[in-house]
Amino acid sequence: MAAITAPAPTTARPPSYYVRQRLLGNKPAMFGLGFIALCTLIAVLGYWVLPDNSPSANNSIVQLQKEPPGFQATILRLPAPKDSVSADNVFLTWWQGRAPRYAEQPIGSYRIVGDSLITEPYRNHSALADKSRRYSLAQITGHTGSAAELRQEVEETHIVHRTYWLGTDKAGRDELSRLLLGTRISLGIGLVAVLISLALGMLIGAVAGYVGGWVDSLLLGLMTVVWSIPGIMLVIAISLALDSKGVWTSFVAVGLTMWVDVARVVRGQMLSLRTTTFVEAGRVLGLPQSRLIARHLLPNMTGPLIVIATSNFAAAILLEAGLSFLGLGVQPPAPSWGLMVNEGFQLLGTQAGLWLTLLPGLAISLLVLSFNLLGNGLRDAYDPKTPLSHA
Repeated sequence: MAAITAPAPTTARPPSYYVRQRLLGNKPAMFGLGFIALCTLIAVLGYWVLPDNSPSANNSIVQLQKEPPGFQATILRLPAPKDSVSADNVFLTWWQGRAPRYAEQPIGSYRIVGDSLITEPYRNHSALADKSRRYSLAQITGHTGSAAELRQEVEETHIVHRTYWLGTDKAGRDELSRLLLGTRISLGIGLVAVLISLALGMLIGAVAGYVGGWVDSLLLGLMTVVWSIPGIMLVIAISLALDSKGVWTSFVAVGLTMWVDVARVVRGQMLSLRTTTFVEAGRVLGLPQSRLIARHLLPNMTGPLIVIATSNFAAAILLEAGLSFLGLGVQPPAPSWGLMVNEGFQLLGTQAGLWLTLLPGLAISLLVLSFNLLGNGLRDAYDPKTPLSHA
């Protein structure tokens, strides 16, 4: 008689394991997460990875304005005024860039004759450069030496062949550098807005849902009033109240307009959870209300809060872009994507207007799409009815 073998025991896994498996199997969500991670890496590295690491990527060469993507130029680097050159500092460069060490000007061609460099004008763009110019090698390098040494230094250090992969804007600035640096502002304003909205929304929603009564009615009325005011109007009002239109003002203003979504979700979840058995047990044990809310109720809302945070992240990026486009958000020369779209929009009808509008607009669309895809994936991942076989 064959022996009867018992089925192998199944390993108990926490709910977070299944959430993670559903999310990892969702290809659109993983694409969104990958693009967000790439933008985050670029934002964190900042000026360290930019072709133009001047403050706000604002190194302007007027002769190179509105050049198409992929064009190349030969740049002559001349000594910059000593009072405008700061000492190299790795962390200061990462935070706010480095002042240009050279005064740059484009040239058409050059030749070295004896101890002099003779340059031809760059496409005759400048009326001041309509003829050849002569520079002494000592003037360019800033020191004296043998002609051979000076010539080698000039050709290796002071003559640069540069490729502008995404062209230049109307001020002659590198479009790629400004586009990459714009990730800092977009992700920064999204992060600050989400943190402010989560902190304020969780506080107001938790108090309204748990306490109930007239407190709930009062806070619900406040949510309804704020909900009825357009977000852009609220940001404008907050900016006027703070009497500023700087970067940090835009960050705070956008965050203060997005807490209602969080508060309504937290209030609804709190109303359904406050009558559960574990909450009643906590009351019987004499636990303070603040501990019940912070340690036992809010952690049970992690899933919905994460989903709404990703949605608010995308909404904050769009709101900041719209405000900057209108001139009410981040101010020049900061490279905000919305401001860059506005600069390109002013040139529509010209050859440069198309890509100067399309490139930052595409960056905004891809980043917002990525957050929406990730939010949809998180919503499905936290839904226990979503089968793992489809993930």
